[in-house]
Amino acid sequence: MGHNKSYSYFHRMFFMVSDFFIVNLSFFTCYSVYSLSNSSITSQMGLKYLILFNLTWLVSAALMRLYAVVTFEKIEEVYRQSGKTLLMQALFFVIALLVMGKGDNEKKFLIFCYSILTVLVVISRFFLTYISEFIIKSKMHKKIAIVGYNETGVELAKYFTGNTNIYSFEGFFDNGNDGHHLAVNGYGQIVGPIEQCIDFAVENNIQEIYSTILPEDHDDVNRLVEIADRNCVRVKFVPDMNTQVDNGYRVHYLGQFPVMTLRHEPLQDISNRVKKRFFDIVLSLGIMIFILSWLVPLLAILIKLESKGPVFFKQLRSGRDNKPFWCYKFRSMKVNSNSDTLQATKSDARITKIGAFLRKTSLDEFPQFLNVLKGDMSIVGPRPHMLKHTEKYSAIINQFMVRQFLKPGVTGWAQVNGYRGETKNIEQMEKRVEYDIWYMERWSSMLDIRIIFMTIINIFRGEEQAF
Repeated sequence: MGHNKSYSYFHRMFFMVSDFFIVNLSFFTCYSVYSLSNSSITSQMGLKYLILFNLTWLVSAALMRLYAVVTFEKIEEVYRQSGKTLLMQALFFVIALLVMGKGDNEKKFLIFCYSILTVLVVISRFFLTYISEFIIKSKMHKKIAIVGYNETGVELAKYFTGNTNIYSFEGFFDNGNDGHHLAVNGYGQIVGPIEQCIDFAVENNIQEIYSTILPEDHDDVNRLVEIADRNCVRVKFVPDMNTQVDNGYRVHYLGQFPVMTLRHEPLQDISNRVKKRFFDIVLSLGIMIFILSWLVPLLAILIKLESKGPVFFKQLRSGRDNKPFWCYKFRSMKVNSNSDTLQATKSDARITKIGAFLRKTSLDEFPQFLNVLKGDMSIVGPRPHMLKHTEKYSAIINQFMVRQFLKPGVTGWAQVNGYRGETKNIEQMEKRVEYDIWYMERWSSMLDIRIIFMTIINIFRGEEQAF
């Protein structure tokens, strides 16, 4: 259960929320049943016991470290600490009842509540185990390949094959063995030479490649990283830690294995993704309820009055990991056949009068908050490009596809720094990519808020590239 920090964080949050729910569910169930036949349990007394019930659970859980990271390294440890927490809470109840000297009705009430809680905790651990082991991990299952058939590679393969609920190990790639599809100590096979690795990864939907050979030690690994970036495949390095590690690498641990990556990606951490997703949902819901609820009918009338066609414009654009999605906007142009191939330009004849206003104020982008709620986009991230432009620029700009590691955003770091709208030359697109990668490597919640503030300021100031 604890082989991956992402799973540990998710389980801890899931257990904490569900425990809060069942603690209060058990109390209100008890209160509803018991208060019908016992008038001595007043609402004021019920509130006092509710606070006591929650407080004793929280203190017991804290003392037993029920929600600590170390507890979630094994599901068995969660069971053990859950039992200790229940026993500790029972001890607190005994002390509370002795100190308060309550009557029989109050004692029976608290014992009844505790009994219901015990049953619900047992049931919840059963269902949460099922969810975490058979549903969540199956959806997070990753296909993995290893570059370099050596002692470290074989040990790493043992790790992946020992955790098949999380990983699917697809084989080795190595130039030092002429025999393809050769069984390797029962821990996989040599699929082919290093240069074939990315083609194999794309064809077989492999998300991550772990290389036990560093780029400076082999030219093929250098080329592998460049091609992997273009195909949205992550390459990570598992070095021999007896050798000196270059400061340019980022190191984290996979079990006992030190894993190195060429760039820092804060949003690879599940806790950061949860924070970002929560922020996206809350802000998007607020905008849809308080702004779009009245803005949509108003703009719909104005758009329809000026030109024939739909109120909304939707277009396939490149999303996270280069997966296409339907991106929504208010229609700002006359219906035309070039919308999927030609960018809007200054004084573009296709843009309507109301459309010019929408584009200048960025109001045309507001329907994308629906994309955010659906999970296709984030509020802040690299702007999504038309599929044709992604294909075009990925072929001529190095690291262009690295920006596709993130969800696209309604606004982004490149946009607030002047790189929005039409790109007239390759240099402008290269700068946009540079800013997008900078954002990916330095993400924080506060940076997202800064970008949102900058976006609002730019809208009121007016932007030269907004047309």
